[in-house]
Amino acid sequence: MLLRNDLLEYAGERPLTLRILWIDAARCLAYTYALGERGASPCAASLDTLIGHVQARHARLLPLDPYRPTVDAATLPPKYLALRDSAWAIVQALTRDEPGVYQTRTRGRLVAACRAEHGVSHPTIYRYLRRYWERGQHPDALLPDYANSGAPGKTRRANADVKRGRPSKSGAAGMNADAAIRDTMRAAALRYAATHEAFSRRGAYRQMLADYFGAGAQAAPTYGQFSYWLDRDGGLLLPR
Repeated sequence: MLLRNDLLEYAGERPLTLRILWIDAARCLAYTYALGERGASPCAASLDTLIGHVQARHARLLPLDPYRPTVDAATLPPKYLALRDSAWAIVQALTRDEPGVYQTRTRGRLVAACRAEHGVSHPTIYRYLRRYWERGQHPDALLPDYANSGAPGKTRRANADVKRGRPSKSGAAGMNADAAIRDTMRAAALRYAATHEAFSRRGAYRQMLADYFGAGAQAAPTYGQFSYWLDRDGGLLLPR
């Protein structure tokens, strides 16, 4: 299942990453946005087509969003927060007009009205909108570029020959649960919990394999690893 703000990564001669901006209630139509493309605009797409790309492994569903700001806004200088709030005050109403803001003609009218109301230029409004779409559709996406100067924490390096985590009772080899795989497992569990009334670890595990590893994948975490790391990493108070 694809959700709002999911990222689809396409490999090939011209790599492409798409963010899903919006999905209609009937789950037929989606609007996507190409990340890292200068002057990009939202594009309509069939949701079934996007799902088919993932299932056929033409595209990969990214478990984490590298474009979304991760800095703690509370630690930023007041001038950065003021710039964010000023930009958000200008485009907030536009972002709520869905799906109109994704449609070229309607967006043109909305931007013209926004310009008249706030006294800012078309390029400024589009710059704010594109930053908002690029960085996860959250007000903090409008923070000015800011580099976190804190020293990165040290992580234990994975040994390709030694698989960490609880051994599989079934005897399946599984794969090394490095930081990226553990992030994938957490993301899969949270996605499943957000889209199902009752949480099932088995169901979340099966959905993770379908979304991130594909049918018949030769290398994938075992269910034992999946369950072990959900408990070990903490914060996910999910039933077994």
